[in-house]
Amino acid sequence: MRISLQAELGDFRDRRAIYVFALKMSFLAVTLSSIVIVLLLPPLDWGGLMPVPLAHGVVYGVLLSWLIGGAVSSVLSLIAGHAMHQLSVSRAEFEQLSRTDVLSGLLNRRAFTEALEQVDGNACLAIFDVDRFKAINDRFGHACGDSVIVAVSAILAAAFGGHSVAARLGGEEFGAIVVGGSQEQRIERVQSVCARLAGHPVVADDCVVALTVSAGIAEFEPARSNEAVYSAADKALYLAKALGRNRVVHENDGLHPGWRRRLPEEAVAAHAMNMDCDEARLA
Repeated sequence: MRISLQAELGDFRDRRAIYVFALKMSFLAVTLSSIVIVLLLPPLDWGGLMPVPLAHGVVYGVLLSWLIGGAVSSVLSLIAGHAMHQLSVSRAEFEQLSRTDVLSGLLNRRAFTEALEQVDGNACLAIFDVDRFKAINDRFGHACGDSVIVAVSAILAAAFGGHSVAARLGGEEFGAIVVGGSQEQRIERVQSVCARLAGHPVVADDCVVALTVSAGIAEFEPARSNEAVYSAADKALYLAKALGRNRVVHENDGLHPGWRRRLPEEAVAAHAMNMDCDEARLA
């Protein structure tokens, strides 16, 4: 008789599965022991080793296997089931921790990379960066900087729920996969998040920190790799920073003539070089 652990054990994070497992294992153990008894007693009777008639011996053996064997196997199965339950819960908790950023509670970069692989069109990637975060740490201390990270994370988690997802990519940088709606609606969602962050100073350790966030956006497209989308969003974020921070730049915005007067020459040159490289790759 073949026992499939995957089928029999089920999901041991549910305690009900423990009792179902114990019942099945007890029934299986008693059934097997009854079969063994029925097979062993005839040779013993033929050899004259049975103290009682064969029919009585079979009845007594089967009854004892159900009473004693059933009780023992039930207890052992319950113990094994509880151990498997603890193992299953610990494994689930470990998996959750391995995918979650400890400070922010958002997905970490590894989990976010996996989420990028699941995107199926009608979505954009937004990369957020807290402006002048180093100055916040230097002025108010790292504990206050951590409070800023937690506050930003809470707003991102609330804004990008459901099919959308937010993550902490490292340091003061965050990412969000914004799913659904038109391109304009997705841009508005990102802009509203940045505006909300700018309008809600963080209060921590008797200090009030007014912060702003810059963001770069790039669109997912069927023939476009995730690396290309990430690179485009990162370039848009760089442009948002170069333009003075506290703004959202979409990859399609390009470098408008009015912006050139506000950018350092090296920033304009770097952006032009990136554009040339992108055109060369597409050619």
